[in-house]
Formats: sequence, structure tokens, C-alpha cells
Amino acid sequence: MTERSLLGALRWPAGHRIDIHPQREMLVLASAPAGQHVVGSRGELPLPASARQMCAIVPGQPLLLAALVAHDLLVIHPANTVVRLLADLHAQAISGHHVG
Repeated sequence: MTERSLLGALRWPAGHRIDIHPQREMLVLASAPAGQHVVGSRGELPLPASARQMCAIVPGQPLLLAALVAHDLLVIHPANTVVRLLADLHAQAISGHHVG
């Protein structure tokens, strides 16, 4: 799925106003009529440096984007967070089953 697909699912066209809320290890973008940021003309999302730094997002790093359509939100996870969460989940799965 592309960014445009996610934005289409959320019904966020170019010029749509959003607010960006850094939270622990993720950015939450929310539709906001008086939002400080706007979706760009080609569907690009503004990610201010201060918000990226708060979530440890570095330039060129892969990101996982998840549209929470029912809540009108887009959540952005840095790849290192996703890797850590999956490693924890897999460790739990292994400890629950004897492999070998």
C-alpha cells in the first residue's frame, strides 16, 4: 500500500489540515480543521524535525505507516521500533513453545 492509498482511505486530500502528536516511539497524525500542518500537493506528509527527533526517526530510515480509518488517524512507526516489538513478540512465542 502506498502513502496515497492510506491518505485516500482516510479521505485526506492535498491541503487537508492535520496535527502531529509525537508519542512514545511513534508519531500520530490527526485530522484537524485548524491543524498546523497540511498534506502536500503530491500527498507528502510534513514531519517536522522536532517531532522526528522525539520519536528517534532519522532521515532515510524505513517507516511503517498505519491508517486507523475509524479514528481518522495515521500512525507512523520507525522501523527500529517495529523490529524491537516483533523481536519481543517472537521471544514470547518461543518461550511458550518448546522448539526442537
